[in-house]
Amino acid sequence: MARKKREAPSSAGAPWLNTFADLMNLLLCFFVLLFSMSTVDAQKFEEIAVSMANTFGVFDAGGASIGTGQLISSGMTQMHDLGEYFSSMGRPSKQSDSINQGEYDPTNPKNTEENTQGSNSANTEDIKEAMEKIKNKMAEETAGMYDKVSDLTEQYNLGNYVELSIDPEYQFVELTLKGSILYDSGNAEIKAKAKPILSKVGDVLKKFDGYTIEITGHTDNVPMNSTTYKDNNWLSSARALNAAEYLIENNGLEPALVKYSGRGEYDPISSNATPEGRARNRRIEVKIFNEYSSN
Repeated sequence: MARKKREAPSSAGAPWLNTFADLMNLLLCFFVLLFSMSTVDAQKFEEIAVSMANTFGVFDAGGASIGTGQLISSGMTQMHDLGEYFSSMGRPSKQSDSINQGEYDPTNPKNTEENTQGSNSANTEDIKEAMEKIKNKMAEETAGMYDKVSDLTEQYNLGNYVELSIDPEYQFVELTLKGSILYDSGNAEIKAKAKPILSKVGDVLKKFDGYTIEITGHTDNVPMNSTTYKDNNWLSSARALNAAEYLIENNGLEPALVKYSGRGEYDPISSNATPEGRARNRRIEVKIFNEYSSN
């Protein structure tokens, strides 16, 4: 019996050649793509990134866009300066390092000297305007407080015992009481006859519930001759503390909002060379701070 003639092999060649040819085509396309991107054009790069994302699913997270370009389908949050990172194989250039460190970039039109100066000038003007508004509000608030305290001191007949003033920076209204009214010489205990006066001052302060109150004691520069208080600093501090405690207990001021300190002889308002000047320096100051104060 005659043998059957073998059929000639297919002209397409072995099956692995098809896979190899496909791989070569893909590599060729990939290197052509790299060559075309050797000089990066921002718009072209965005379009390529979107195309790659849509075709191969390169970016896989939640939708976002590159710059103002197209949305990357199922894309991830965009990387800033992605083109620069791509062109340098992920290594920022020296110029990029400088920009990242906040240095001035002369190649960026947004960072030209004129634009930078204009931006700084605008920010300075905004700050000045905001500060001016705050200062006007503080002045308005403090003036209203001064009028209210003035009316109350007249109502409680404190005109002979209290001097009123306004802080030049409009942070507070100040009531000043002569030390001789409240204390004996070299002593920090409040006189019995002075307590009704201090109580009326407390009634005035109570009208400013929620405001910070600061009580400061002052003395003249005459050295102390007392076994109770070491020097004028101790005496002035004790006087301020006793006044604060009396106002808290007698008039119900909020302890957390009442501050007290002693300045001794170091903040005079008159010369210590005369008896009249020393008498003025011996005093208690009570400050009522407004709502806009940083105190």
